[in-house]
Amino acid sequence: MTERTVSATRRRFLRVGALAGVASVAGCSGGGGSGGSESDESGESGGGGGGSGDSSAYEAWLDDAPNYDGTATDRTGQETVTVTVGGGNGLIYEPAAVEVSPGTTVVWEWTGRGGQHNVREESGAFESELASTEGTTYERTFDAPGVVRYYCVPHQAVGMKGVVDVVEG
Repeated sequence: MTERTVSATRRRFLRVGALAGVASVAGCSGGGGSGGSESDESGESGGGGGGSGDSSAYEAWLDDAPNYDGTATDRTGQETVTVTVGGGNGLIYEPAAVEVSPGTTVVWEWTGRGGQHNVREESGAFESELASTEGTTYERTFDAPGVVRYYCVPHQAVGMKGVVDVVEG
């Protein structure tokens, strides 16, 4: 993404009534990114709490996520699930909350919009590198039931957060 594109994206973001001030958006001016694929097949779920399909375990976490409507996207039974990084206005994960079965691999895939993003588990159990290149991916396999909360470090203040809820079938 060129510096000119980033600036235009910022102006458009601010014009449509962004969720945060200019200081929060300043973190997205970087370029570059890995452009490649990162994978961590450790099987650790990171995060705590039992996965039950009960959104009350993470609703407060997603309170300021602009695209969270109170329900998780059900992707249980699928081996691989994709979460878009930089969807919508370039500053959201799509879907914000997803339910998966134990053993599911979640692949975060960058759109190239919104500047540099990453995926960081709430307590730091895992973290991708910052990237801005469309097609960059990061993946993890979640074996243990539980709620995994994550966010984008540069854009947490504008609600770029997500949840993987690993539920028993």
